[in-house]
Amino acid sequence: MVFKLNIEDVLKRLLAQEDTDGDKKITIEDKGPKAFELISEDGNRVTIQGTYQLSNLLQELVIQKQNGKTTAEINLQYIDELPANRISRMIRDFYWKGLTRRMDKSGIEALISDTKNNSLTAEILPIYIPYSDDLAFNYYKDLESALPIKAVKLPEAITPTFVKSINNQPGILSLKLEEINGEIKGVPFVVPGGRFNEMYGWDSYFEAVGLICDGKVDLAKAMADNFQYQIQHYGKILNANRSYYLTRTQPPFYTSLISEVFEVTKDKEWLASHLKTAINEYETVWMVEGKRLTSNGLNRYYAEGLGYPPETEEGHFDEVLQAYAKSHSLSQEEFIEKYQSGEIKEPKLDIYFTHDRSLRESGHDTSWRLDDVCADLNTVALNSLLYKYESDFAYLIDTYFDGVFNGYHGAYWYTIADERIQRMYELMWNEDNGQFFDYNFNTQEQTHFESASNYIPLWTGVNKKDVKNMVDTLMSQLKEKGGIAGTSRAMKAKLPKNAIQRQWDYPNGWAPHQMMIWRGLKIQGFQNELQELVYRWLYMITRNAVDYNGTIPEKYDVVAATHKVFAEYGNVGTDFEYITQEGFGWMNASFQYGLQLLNEDLIARLNNLEQPDTIFKA
Repeated sequence: MVFKLNIEDVLKRLLAQEDTDGDKKITIEDKGPKAFELISEDGNRVTIQGTYQLSNLLQELVIQKQNGKTTAEINLQYIDELPANRISRMIRDFYWKGLTRRMDKSGIEALISDTKNNSLTAEILPIYIPYSDDLAFNYYKDLESALPIKAVKLPEAITPTFVKSINNQPGILSLKLEEINGEIKGVPFVVPGGRFNEMYGWDSYFEAVGLICDGKVDLAKAMADNFQYQIQHYGKILNANRSYYLTRTQPPFYTSLISEVFEVTKDKEWLASHLKTAINEYETVWMVEGKRLTSNGLNRYYAEGLGYPPETEEGHFDEVLQAYAKSHSLSQEEFIEKYQSGEIKEPKLDIYFTHDRSLRESGHDTSWRLDDVCADLNTVALNSLLYKYESDFAYLIDTYFDGVFNGYHGAYWYTIADERIQRMYELMWNEDNGQFFDYNFNTQEQTHFESASNYIPLWTGVNKKDVKNMVDTLMSQLKEKGGIAGTSRAMKAKLPKNAIQRQWDYPNGWAPHQMMIWRGLKIQGFQNELQELVYRWLYMITRNAVDYNGTIPEKYDVVAATHKVFAEYGNVGTDFEYITQEGFGWMNASFQYGLQLLNEDLIARLNNLEQPDTIFKA
């Protein structure tokens, strides 16, 4: 049945009655009667009951209002829509669109008001353009008359010293533009959401997985094209396209992205272009000895930069900086000024910030696993992903290029990959603990830090004889009510009682960990464990969305199975009115991908909101 309603009138009455805490949402925390009568223009009546149905009504009214309508046609099937079906539909039909950006005039207007711009760039936003991209420079130069921006061409050689020199004037970095029928447009990309309006490195891969699930392969392909642009013009896939990230990359997922796009498009010319770029990235970013390649043949994260990371929230480093300031009998502000200018030299503080920047390069910002040690670690995550690069190179060359590509034989890459996995087993594998551990190449010891990243080899490659041991350990150490925790309860217990709650640690869980582990379980044939972990994660998302007006945030507390996370940086994606326009990038992707993996019986149970512990053994 369809009800014709005056949008403003119904919205006013609905919020007055049901939004008792005044946050312009209808949630289980509101104390209204949870029953609202609709009267259509032709006199039909129906009572909408329950938090979920009332919040759906609110959302449907706002969707039509945003489309410029004053009279809504509310279809009651959307009010009573099965919850998992609704979340999936909203992601597919609304959220991806809300998260899509372009680095042309239309997209830059949103970036001008970004909260991450500091006081020096609040009026004029610098747009930094690669030295060799004349198309972009001329385009942005012409836009200066229409927008409060300044086109700035980067030097041919981008050094850490140069990047530090522009940190007090942070700006956005250009991405790929293309000329179509005489008009210049930005190649589209998906952003995480909330305060993150840039194209982020590893977020983009997971978002692309969701896009492909939803039949939006052209957008996933465009993300890969922007990756290629970054490698060609900035020398790496960036943490994100902001100026202070010019010396920092992200976890390597490029070969996975191009392989999965190619599986759909079958565009061999496109694949060849990107495969060449990926091999170049592998050689120039990851395999330079003394930087991200260590003497034992394994890799580390190593973000080259000077001073402290400028993007961190005010006060993040206070505890560390106050101790140094006190030792120099200076205020913290005076010490920072002298340290940043080079007047004061503090080698130990330099090392601390190298670890911190590298931790952020790892994508796990922040975690006690990597705190003040990241640049000294051959991490399981990084080396697993580079093993996949090498394996992907071999497979793609053998399968689509007759065994030879760009001077390399597929057999060469299989050999390189085999050498890496052997080194990983030699230095990282722990038989007694049933998992790989990060390896400190300075102390020549495993860290023994139990984390979700230790199980990425289930996806990227592992000896078959060790799989059962790993899966048993995974399920016993990290499985919680809502899925896999970032680190184990045991690691939390070893921290000091007053330790800051790091957002990538217990009790929190993150979409990329779930998705990589799911893929590993699928590949290794552990169907029961796969179904359970997918269900737990999707149930948590669905239950929270049902109870909290469709909220889909950046991360969850998987122990309590709630989006109410109490950790540094808060929880992006929870601050909205009426209706979330975006969800959150990789959370959206995890939901869509998870639904593809879940069997039909469990999807039905998910739509009925059956609790995981009634289905699976604790």
